[in-house]
Amino acid sequence: MSNLVIVESPAKAKTIKKYLGKDYDVVASMGHVRDLPSARLSVDVNNGFAPKYEIIKGKEKLVDELQAKAKKSDKVYLATDPDREGEAISWHLAYLLGLPLDEIDRVEFNEITKTGITNGMAAPRTINIDLVNAQQARRILDRLVGYKLSPFVSQKIHRGLSAGRVQSVAVRIIVDRENEIRAFKPEEYWSIDAKLIPKGSRKAFNAALYGDQKGKIKIGNEEQAKKILSDLDGADFIITKVKNGTRRKSPAPPFITSTLQQEASRKLNFQSRRTMKVAQELYEGVEVEGIGAIGLITYMRTDSLRISNDAIADAQTYIRGAYGDKYLPAKPRMFKSRAGAQDGHEAIRPSTPSITPDQIKSSLSVEQYKLYKLIWERFMASQMADCIQKTTQADIEANGYIFKAAGYKVDFDGFTTLYVEGKDDADSKDNQILSLEKDTPCKVKELLPNQHFTQPPARFTEASLIKALEEYGIGRPSTYAATISTITSREYVKREGKTLFPTELGEALAGLMKERFPKIVNVKFTAQMEQELDTVESGNVEWVALLDEFYADFEKTLKKAKADMQGVKIQLEEDKTDIICEKCGRQMVVKVGRYGKFIACPGYPDCKNVKKFVENVGVQCPKCGGDVIVKHTKKGKAFYGCSNYPNCDFVSWYEPINEKCPNCGDILYKRNGKKGGVFCQHEGCGYKK
Repeated sequence: MSNLVIVESPAKAKTIKKYLGKDYDVVASMGHVRDLPSARLSVDVNNGFAPKYEIIKGKEKLVDELQAKAKKSDKVYLATDPDREGEAISWHLAYLLGLPLDEIDRVEFNEITKTGITNGMAAPRTINIDLVNAQQARRILDRLVGYKLSPFVSQKIHRGLSAGRVQSVAVRIIVDRENEIRAFKPEEYWSIDAKLIPKGSRKAFNAALYGDQKGKIKIGNEEQAKKILSDLDGADFIITKVKNGTRRKSPAPPFITSTLQQEASRKLNFQSRRTMKVAQELYEGVEVEGIGAIGLITYMRTDSLRISNDAIADAQTYIRGAYGDKYLPAKPRMFKSRAGAQDGHEAIRPSTPSITPDQIKSSLSVEQYKLYKLIWERFMASQMADCIQKTTQADIEANGYIFKAAGYKVDFDGFTTLYVEGKDDADSKDNQILSLEKDTPCKVKELLPNQHFTQPPARFTEASLIKALEEYGIGRPSTYAATISTITSREYVKREGKTLFPTELGEALAGLMKERFPKIVNVKFTAQMEQELDTVESGNVEWVALLDEFYADFEKTLKKAKADMQGVKIQLEEDKTDIICEKCGRQMVVKVGRYGKFIACPGYPDCKNVKKFVENVGVQCPKCGGDVIVKHTKKGKAFYGCSNYPNCDFVSWYEPINEKCPNCGDILYKRNGKKGGVFCQHEGCGYKK
């Protein structure tokens, strides 16, 4: 008997083939095979929003090969990814291969292991047309917004811009935060901190001024701080109240898509697109020495916290063997998914929990190892016992003033022996504190006044933006990485380290959208649209009716915006260069076009002189004395090279600076990130600061 199984990627095909054996031919569709062509709208808005799909350019030969294999097979199984997008790919494949929609040929693999493949093949079903229609509705909705709005914003700001339904909201969120920061007015306040040594001890503990007998004191300026310090001069400090307690800290749940992206950003410094690429590799299968091809994690696009009983049992067995029974909770942990979660798959976990990261490190790339370790540790920790801490809270009185101290000691480390969740706020740390007793006098080691100013809200990082998008209900697990990639690649938002800033272009786009298309960039409206797409998936709403309701209002708004802004163009402040146009003598400026930045004469259309944009870092090449400029690889990664290339071959991944090494006199370089700082690359030198 001949069976054909179609999956999305060659890596997954190879892994699945190992488990299915010689009676099955497993091939890859390489993702989507049919889509809306990019050259035109391809949606008939006057005929029920009928999409006009075509085979994706360059995949004609692949489709021919799939059709030939399907004809020779007794049975065809469609095993694309287990989500909306995967369901749509199966639907398109069924159309191209002539498979009836009532054929029981759709199989799902939540994990690419022997158990996962066996269970999936044992439960084939028909294609879920509601899932397909939800994907079609999203695709057509985004096509309508993108193809109708993009020409408008291009005309009003500058050529080559695009506007998207979700990306425009993301840009607005970042711009709104920037406006909050600009409008923020810092307020001065002071704190008074004490380092105190209890009688009979040599160790100091920290305490902070809380108030007096009347309550909390707010210190607004230096004069008030000095008055309190004067009152405390020579005062006796006595511990008047001690409260000891026990605090239990429970582990974080296993990852869902959004939390995986956030934690990989915090702990591994991975951008969301990189995280999802590596996770896809781990899911589809890796050749592991001694095991063969195996999928190492469950499906990585999920918003569910559900865990299978088998996985919990495997985790318990490992924890018992590695740490002992005391590291297991009284009963297995179950986690509740947030309201509105689709719950189609398990949480992201190791598909075989007994396979530890260190066991397979030699078979993985550095990125794969780091991400698998993160996923494995988070899952294992989620099934471990609580961390138990002994807490202490104390009041210390001095001349009518009250200081407070609080801290803890770890009594049992529990899950923290393996994993501690990362934090966006690096300063939010608990303090260790020693045992204190009531009525104990204390010696003052230090009494320090500190001036502070209230801080504006922090700019977004990828991690905090994904968290915000999830909390607002904007987008779905599969969309976060693509959204952030789009808004940065189109230069609506720029990155500095981990921080996201809006560009002038992004602010202009967000301003225009807020003024003319408030619904499109309204957070609540966009979240509501996601909920309506979910109702299409559940079969409660017709997808054409959803599009019809949206498009009627959208078309009216667009028509009015075009009429109101006829002849109006938003002018961006152009960056002037020191380059003089050799054709007309004007000072040339930096412009942004469809393919990025370029240098142009401001006299256009009278003068059409343009030049390639070159970003000079202001450092002379250490080899030939030429200018060091920023260059980019084909994938967009920045590096530094000499402007005299190919005559000079100087290149560096690190930015050179105008400083010489005090040890060897060579040029110094700057490194960003956790290991940031200035260092020397000269062989054998080793200087860094």
